[in-house]
Amino acid sequence: MDIQVANAKSKVELNEATFGNEFNEALVHQVVTAYMAGARQGTRATKNRSAVAGGGAKPWRQKGTGRARAGTIRSPIWVGGGHSFARAPQDWSQKVNKKMYRGAMKSILSELVRQERLVVVEDLKFDKPKTKDFLAKMKEIDVSNALVVADDVDQNLYLSARNVPHVEVSDVAGLNPVNLVAYDKVVVTVAAINKLQEVFA
Repeated sequence: MDIQVANAKSKVELNEATFGNEFNEALVHQVVTAYMAGARQGTRATKNRSAVAGGGAKPWRQKGTGRARAGTIRSPIWVGGGHSFARAPQDWSQKVNKKMYRGAMKSILSELVRQERLVVVEDLKFDKPKTKDFLAKMKEIDVSNALVVADDVDQNLYLSARNVPHVEVSDVAGLNPVNLVAYDKVVVTVAAINKLQEVFA
């Protein structure tokens, strides 16, 4: 399987093991959901009645005062008391096997090729960080909303693309199912394609 390099006469050979898989929608959905769930912080907490300081002594005797019975000043119905159903830190992460993750990634990459959303370029090297040069390169390949993948993101590329809306720059190691499906196009350098085929062969 070959893919044309944008604005060049050359082609890049794609490995069937990485880019020739059927689209498994259920698997991709499960892995994307798990990845997003794992990004949730879950850091929330309020104090229940046992965690609130004070309230060790009974505020007044049980009978004879005319007031309602009370065992502690830290009851949930008292001002300064604990919460009835206190929020606790929560772990939202879901278990995803390595084989499932790799399968989902290969399924997404294969579908990007089928939908012609994968754009291969020779390289994305810039002499200095300049957004104007980056935009010119994107216009050259007719791409605006894209994930840009390089084998190694250098400072000039990162800074050139940092302020461009609807564009994200990543290296091969930083790829994940969420950012692969989030953009209209995925712009990949030839070196990154070779690296992807090594990782997901």
